[in-house]
Amino acid sequence: MALAKNSRRDRRVDYWPGFVDALSTLLLSIMFLLTVFVLAQFILSREISGKDEVLNRLNSQINELTQLLALEQSGKQDLEDTLANLQSSLASSESERSRLQQLLDSGTGTADLAQQRIGTLSGELDAEKQISARALSQVDLLNQQIAALRSQIAAIEQALQASEARDQTSQAKIADLGRRLNVALAQRVQELNRYRSDFFGRLREILSDRENIRIVGDRFVFQSEVLFPSGGNELNPAGQVEMDKLATALLDLAKEIPPEINWVLRVDGHTDNVPLSGSGRYADNWELSSARATSVVKFLISKGVPANRLVAAGFGEFQPIAEGDSPEARATNRRIELKLTER
Repeated sequence: MALAKNSRRDRRVDYWPGFVDALSTLLLSIMFLLTVFVLAQFILSREISGKDEVLNRLNSQINELTQLLALEQSGKQDLEDTLANLQSSLASSESERSRLQQLLDSGTGTADLAQQRIGTLSGELDAEKQISARALSQVDLLNQQIAALRSQIAAIEQALQASEARDQTSQAKIADLGRRLNVALAQRVQELNRYRSDFFGRLREILSDRENIRIVGDRFVFQSEVLFPSGGNELNPAGQVEMDKLATALLDLAKEIPPEINWVLRVDGHTDNVPLSGSGRYADNWELSSARATSVVKFLISKGVPANRLVAAGFGEFQPIAEGDSPEARATNRRIELKLTER
């Protein structure tokens, strides 16, 4: 332990010189470092000064470049403005080109249509020219025909004037012939009336004993009961006797009437207004009246009276001579009428 304590005392004494050495070493180191720092500062200052110059040159170059860049930017802006103007002008030009192209296309189509229309109109014009030419030739032909017609009309007028002169003479002759014909017709009518009166007079003498036979105007009237049975058309015996007398008188009269008088004896059948049943031989009064008139005509023909001098007609109940529905009126309307007249 004593040794340890002595060792500790010895160590405590020995620290100071080492401390001084360490301190000296430290000072030397610091001085060395300061020297190195100063040298470094010197070197750095020189380098920094050189770098300042370089930096100044660089700054001046940067300024120059900045100015050039500004100029370039200004020039670029000008170029961009110019480019925008050019693009605007180009767009306007493109639009104008499109419009002009459309107009050109439209103009081309219109021109084609116009050419087609011109061709059509030219054809129509040629056709019209041909038609006009034909029309002119037809007009010339018509003018010639008109001239010929005018000459014919002139000739016809001359002939007409001559014909009018002859016509006046003919009219006078015709008037004279008309007067003569009227006189002759009047004479014939008078003769026929005379023969009719003579005929009716003879019939009156022959048939004067029958009350159902009478003269009404220019007709000789037989009541149907004298000649026919009720509802029939066959002459009964008494009727045949009366018709035989009529045929004899008519044949005697026919010998006296001149051939130039075209006379006929008309036999008209009439009935009353009582309708037939329709179940018998005749459907209605038309057929019955016609059948009775025909029976009289056929009987007269059988007695020698010429058929061309006889006419049969039926009137049914539609020409009564007595009005009303009484038995007397109906009996009066049932009749056969004889009339001597011209054909």
